[in-house]
Order: sequence, then structure tokens, then C-alpha cells
Amino acid sequence: MRKGVRARAGTGAAVVGIVVALGGIQGSTADAQTVGDVSTPTRTCHGEQPKGSLAGYGAPEDTPLERTLGYVDKLAYGRYSDVFTGLVVDEDAAATDIYRIPSEAFDTAVCDTAEKGVTVRLHDRDINEKDLGALVDRISDDMNRWDGTFSLREVGLDGSGHVHIGVDDPGTAEPILRKAYGERNAKYLRVDYAPQAELL
Repeated sequence: MRKGVRARAGTGAAVVGIVVALGGIQGSTADAQTVGDVSTPTRTCHGEQPKGSLAGYGAPEDTPLERTLGYVDKLAYGRYSDVFTGLVVDEDAAATDIYRIPSEAFDTAVCDTAEKGVTVRLHDRDINEKDLGALVDRISDDMNRWDGTFSLREVGLDGSGHVHIGVDDPGTAEPILRKAYGERNAKYLRVDYAPQAELL
């Protein structure tokens, strides 16, 4: 099953997987979340629009899923940016899990325009991508703060409403990071082992 995390790139295009590798070499990425990380959706809808109905949201040869995701990007980074948290894509199943602060208007806009063959699962979160991005920036700015205690190697959004933090020693790092960024932010942190980035 091919899964990926989509996040907005600086150019406005969507990309698969976003994690900033810290310390020397950039480009290391975290694994996509496991099935256990995906919460139970509060709403599931199946695309009903004719295939090709979202032709303006992708290249002519794009799949219904890619065109639907192009439309979701327009909504997520446009009028619904205050509720959008992230999304995870399962290309093999032509499905996407969208995480957002509950919004009937956003849900309707996505579900009513998804193309046939596409499954959209909507999950509740209590934070948007902008606020999660600000937390990523804070943690990135503190890269050297932990030198001598543990090595902070990568940080980024995982698409499901969490900040992935890759370190050399999760057992040491996790309680320190949770305390450093406060009780409110602690629930968004996912601390895992990450190998040192190497030049290929």
C-alpha cells in the first residue's frame, strides 16, 4: 500500500513528505505514519463527480485522486486555511485522510466535488497547519539547544496533525522536549529515532 504525506511547498505546489533534516545534510525524510497513527474518521465520503470534472486542478493525464487533491489544496490553502491541518494520501486505494478543525463548510466543499473512485476520510483535530508550522519553526530554531544531551536530527509535519521529531536518543529527548514546549504543545509531538544523515 503506497502512502504519503502531502504538504504545501513554497511554490504553492503540493509535495509528498515534508521533514526538515537538521545538522549538515538536508533531505532526510521520516517514514509515513503507521496505520495505528490514523484516527477513526468522523466522516467518510466517496467521490460522485464524473471523472475529469476537476480537470482544471491538475494536468490532463492526472488521476481522479490527483485532481481531487489539487482541488483540496486550493481549499486548504485558500479560504479554509484556518481549519486545515494536513492530509495523508493512499494512492493505491485512491483515498486520502484529511485532518482539519471540524468545519461543515469545508467538509461539504471537499466531499461534493471529489471525483468518482476517490474516497475521502475526514478526521477531527484541534489545531491547524499554520500553528503546527510555527511549532516546527520553534523546534528548528532550538536545534543546538540540546547539544550534549541528545542530537536533534530532523523535524517536520507528519500530515495527521503531529510534529515528527527525529533524534538519536528518544528516551532521553521525549520528556525534555515535551516539558520545553509546554503541556498544550506536548500532545502534538511525536519523538522517534532518526539516523544521522549521510552523504549519498
